[in-house]
Order: sequence, then C-alpha cells, then structure tokens
Amino acid sequence: MAHLNHIGVYVRDIEEAKHFFEKYFDAKSGEKYHNPRKSFSSYLLSFDDGATLEIMTKPDLNILTDRTNNYGYAHISISVGSKRKVDEITKRLNDDGYIHLDGPRVTGDGYYESAILDAEGNVIEITI
Repeated sequence: MAHLNHIGVYVRDIEEAKHFFEKYFDAKSGEKYHNPRKSFSSYLLSFDDGATLEIMTKPDLNILTDRTNNYGYAHISISVGSKRKVDEITKRLNDDGYIHLDGPRVTGDGYYESAILDAEGNVIEITI
C-alpha cells in the first residue's frame, strides 16, 4: 500500500526555516544532513501526527518571486487542531511580521483556515 512519505521544500536559509516550523508548529528536527560533494543540506522535520517535511538547501537555487500563483507547489497546510489555535498562531505570526494573505475564515469548502507567507515566501495554510 502506498502512502506519502514526506514533502520536500527548497529554502535559502535552512536554519531560519527550521526555526519557523519548530517555533510555530512544534515540529521536531532530526540531525542536519550535509553532502559536501553536492553542497546540499537538509533537515527532516516531523510533526506529532507522523507527517514529515524535508527542508533542503544548496547554493545554486533559482528563486521564484511569486509563489502564490505558479504551477507546481502551491502551499503547505498544517492542521493545528482547533479554531482557537488557528486564530492564536495567525496572530503570533502577524505580530512577528509575517505577511498575512487571508483569514482566518471559513472557506467555500468548509475549512477554517488562514494563510501566511513564511520567511522564504512559501504559502503556509493554518487549519483546524
């Protein structure tokens, strides 16, 4: 039986990205992996429900200027368990200066969520 193992996202500042997911979403980081031959580094971040996110970096990345309207990767949605937590984390992110895109609100398909940009410009949805 197939299942999704993890999602991988390239970032410019791997330490800042790790800190972001640990601080706001209680992610737990494994040891940093580094391949000097390829100038590649990564962390596997795990969440309480078993989901895993791999954040990766290398020096020759191309930068997208608008990640809200491109083919391919669209967003990461993180479930925080309650409407109160969605509101609380959204407020903390707003207070800490992250760009607020939308919500908190009930979407047309019934989800309660908000959306922000992380420090790398990746869209993060915060939902119940």
